[in-house]
Amino acid sequence: MVLEVALIDVTPGHEDDFAAAYAQGHPILAGTEGCRSVRMTRGVESPSRFVLLVEWDSVEAHDVNFRQSERFTRWRELIGPHFAGPPQVEHYVDVPA
Repeated sequence: MVLEVALIDVTPGHEDDFAAAYAQGHPILAGTEGCRSVRMTRGVESPSRFVLLVEWDSVEAHDVNFRQSERFTRWRELIGPHFAGPPQVEHYVDVPA
């Protein structure tokens, strides 16, 4: 399992519209093969900053099943207009305790 972490800065004043677009697009992302869970959080100190957390079966599930599909195009059409800049996206794996 890998965790996708996307830092998304939204244009100030677009926060509510972005949250509504996320709610509409959530099923598109969550329904992708290899997607285990999706969660969006919003900054307390920086309310225009959101963090998207997506658990994937693998990096390939994210890159191939989602980013190279029509699902990504539809998702981006919904949320993209609210971006202040390109999101910063990285993948992480758990560290054993």
